[in-house]
This record gives sequence, C-alpha cells and structure tokens, in this order.
Amino acid sequence: MSEPARLAPLAVTMGEPAGVGGELTLMAWLARRAAGDAVPFFAIDDPARLRRLAQRLSLAVDVVEIDAPAAAAGVFTRALPVLTQPLAVEDRPGHLDVRNAPAAIASIERAATLARDGRVGAVVTNPIQKKTLQDAGFPYPGHTEFLAALGGTSGRPAEVVMMLACRELRVVPVTIHVALRRALDALSTDLIVRAGRIAVHAVRRDCGLDAPRLAVAGLNPHAGEGGTMGDEETRIVAPAVAALRAEGIDATGPMSPDTMFHAAARARYDLALCMYHDQALIPIKTIDFAGGVNVTLGLPFIRTSPDHGTALDIAGTGSADPGSFLAALDMAVDMARHRATRALAA
Repeated sequence: MSEPARLAPLAVTMGEPAGVGGELTLMAWLARRAAGDAVPFFAIDDPARLRRLAQRLSLAVDVVEIDAPAAAAGVFTRALPVLTQPLAVEDRPGHLDVRNAPAAIASIERAATLARDGRVGAVVTNPIQKKTLQDAGFPYPGHTEFLAALGGTSGRPAEVVMMLACRELRVVPVTIHVALRRALDALSTDLIVRAGRIAVHAVRRDCGLDAPRLAVAGLNPHAGEGGTMGDEETRIVAPAVAALRAEGIDATGPMSPDTMFHAAARARYDLALCMYHDQALIPIKTIDFAGGVNVTLGLPFIRTSPDHGTALDIAGTGSADPGSFLAALDMAVDMARHRATRALAA
C-alpha cells in the first residue's frame, strides 16, 4: 500500500562507524527500493564511508549527497540519499576509534532536531557502542536517555520508556540500563505507574490501540507465591496495578513472569510491563530475535531501532542480517501513519 504524500522521509542515523550500521543502511535501501512503494529514507552519515562499504561488499548502491530531507524523495528511487556527517578519521570495520564518536553523536542529534521540526516522519537509529561514546564524554547510558534529553522542554528531559516490539509481543522494562542489584533497589510503585502510564498513552497514539490491555509482571519467582518468595508483589507491584486501573487503564497483575509469555497468555494482553531489562528482553529475543524493534515511547517524535548491537565481530563482512533494521523502518512508518491519522482526527 502506498503511503500518503504527507508522510515525510525517515532519517537513519550513522550508529557506530566501526559496526554493522552502515551495511544495514545499504542493504535496507536495496530492499526498500525493490519494494517500489516504500516511504523513502535518508542517512545522516559520511558519504565516503558508505561508498567504501558498498564497494567492499559489492553492493550496487549509488550514494548521493543531499542538502535537506525534502530532497530524499527525488533521489531514493535511484540512489541512497545522504545528509553529510563527516567522520574525523577513516573508519575500519570492527575497529573502534573514539575520534569518530562525535560524528555518531552529532548524527543522532541532527536526526532528533529534524524530527522535532517536522522535517522527517521518524528517526531510525543504528546501533551505537556506548562505551566508546562515553569515552568521548557522552554523559548518557544509551540512546533512550539521550533522546529523552533531546526531546525534552524547558531543560527537562521527555518522560520516556523503552519498548521492544515484534509481531507477537510488546514489552516495556520499568528499569533499563543499570545493574540488576541497582534495578531492584530502584523499583517502586511510582516508577511502575509512570512506566505503565507513558507506555499505554504512547501505544494509543502511535500503535492504533484505543484500549490497550496491560499485563504487569511480578518480580519474584511465581510472582512471590503469596509472599513465600518475596513480598515486592504485595508492597510494590500490586499497588501500582491498582493505581493504573484507577486511571482507567486496563491493567492486570502481578503476573507470574515464567508463565506470561507463552502464546496463549500473550493473546490476553497487548503490552507487557516488566520489572527489569532482561525480564523484558529475553522473551522477545527468544520469540523473534531477527525481527525485534527497539522503540522509545513518550518522545515528541517517533524513534525506532534494530534490537541488536554493533556486531563488531562481523562488521564489514556482509553477513549482518538486516531483518531487524527493516522491521524498525516498517514500524517507524506504521507509527508515523497512526500518529498522523490521530492528529488529523483531533
């Protein structure tokens, strides 16, 4: 199905220059160009790097520099449009270089700015190498926190949560990029309510679900089994479920984490709220490792990303699977369509 003309092109970020992001961008252009009716995207990247990669991998991709996002549509059918973000030094696949970290950071910032200005329909981010960016002075744990800062107002970050999604499952972890011990110490009723509220409101707007059903996981084995395996369900999680229900949200729980992700259980909810990172990511990566998408909910713009890392060990070999990146592009288009439709109806 062709997209409405009002849907602006997508912006794709550079990601870690030594990782697989560049080749995923090239492969995605080939796949979406072949589809013929795809919403165009452009990369915010170093054109010379992408040309080197295309030559190295024998990918028939012409790279054309553009001056503005609006030019992407006129280029996309014949070449990959690129808004130039030069690297400090020539990249080497699989070899990290902190000197190129500022370019990767600038690519994300430029994409977010264009999205906030309404010049792109969504942002699709390639994977970053967090430690390399942090060695260059990047003060954020990852993409989610940086985008929250870029999407905020009056000096305050946007209220966001991370969602991982595939066709069969959507999950939101309440705590994310912290050590497990710190995550357990940080867990609170207020934090669970905040995450559930942001997630439900966002999927209503961006996923076409008018009344999403929210399943809330317990923390302990068997959701505490009546307090014999921990009392966090009684003290923290159950009050959060009650508070969400009082706000009109169709929330259920605490549910036993070991029985809530099989197919029959998944049919009873639209979104799962999990207490910590791996509780959310293990089921979705088991169900659809190649097709999972990372989404930042709560931003004033749409952001998706493949649900995998930089894969330095295979970078530059052409063996990277573009499935998750293509799914991220498709989900960005779907979310942009839902958001535009809801805005027109408002």
